[in-house]
Amino acid sequence: MAYERVLLGMGNPLLDISAVVDEEFLGRYDIKLNDAILAEEKHLPMYDELVKKYKVEYIAGGATQNSIKVAQWMLQIPGATSYMGCIGKDKFGEEMKKNSTAAGVNVHYYEDETAPTGTCAVCLIGGERSLVANLSAANCYKIEHLKRPENWALVEKAKYIYIAGFFLTVSPDSIQLVAEHAAATNKVFTMNLSAVFICEFYKDVQEKAMPYVDYVFGNETEARTFARVHGWKTENVEEIAIMISALPKASEKRKRIAVITQGCDPVVVAEDGKAKLFPVIKLPKEKLVDTNGAGDAFVGGFLSQLVQEKSIEDCVRAGCYAANVIIQRSGCTYPEKPDFQ
Repeated sequence: MAYERVLLGMGNPLLDISAVVDEEFLGRYDIKLNDAILAEEKHLPMYDELVKKYKVEYIAGGATQNSIKVAQWMLQIPGATSYMGCIGKDKFGEEMKKNSTAAGVNVHYYEDETAPTGTCAVCLIGGERSLVANLSAANCYKIEHLKRPENWALVEKAKYIYIAGFFLTVSPDSIQLVAEHAAATNKVFTMNLSAVFICEFYKDVQEKAMPYVDYVFGNETEARTFARVHGWKTENVEEIAIMISALPKASEKRKRIAVITQGCDPVVVAEDGKAKLFPVIKLPKEKLVDTNGAGDAFVGGFLSQLVQEKSIEDCVRAGCYAANVIIQRSGCTYPEKPDFQ
């Protein structure tokens, strides 16, 4: 019972449409490898083409939802996690509900009558991934849904909250409401830089949320972009992590910790003006299936130990374990039980 609804996620639930494509496909739709972008007009025909020409897999995804599902899997405690976001009233939405409930997550979706459930094209080449998200219904989340008593109860119940930066494009007012609640009630509020375009084009809402963030996650590319956008004259990830951790905070109850992953290079953890490096689990290239969901899985693993008040070392180790499992499988999927020691 101690862990009931302990962790709450809010974000953009998307159905991943995953396929192995070729360079020509990426070139035609102007997609860069390892990028994560929002779909523009020019990308819209791509979804149909993927389904018609390639062997696709459908996997319930969206960055925050992935992390919450992985945390739930790592914890193996029924009902430990909750999640909110917006889906459409359609077969993809039903699929999403079924998938997330089966994963043990307590989902409270806002169901939009007009927009279809959001999708994300996952284009795979040589194990690397590029993501193009067509938010559709995910973009329709309303703060009114959050304020409904049965949904706000999840916020009240949670001791830890995680929101990926992608949700800044949808409902910054919902983020602000939850962030202020977390600061006022001494809960742990965590966010992710999530993508280069978030740091570049959603700087204002990101800056507004940042004072409330106790743990900031991100990868090295996002960290460098964040630094450039803020006029910091350094490319050094350790220095940037320290600077992110030192940004002003709304509550002085706890210091901010920045956690920056660097692919197969060590994880950087910065707090209190110092950075520490933690090695990742090395994986031979031939065992790599795809990197889709690796960052989300890292966060999920990390949070699974954080909610149990384990050390930073244990949190990072669990994050690396979860990411290592996910990259050896298709999409953000995992075996029935973890064997994390």
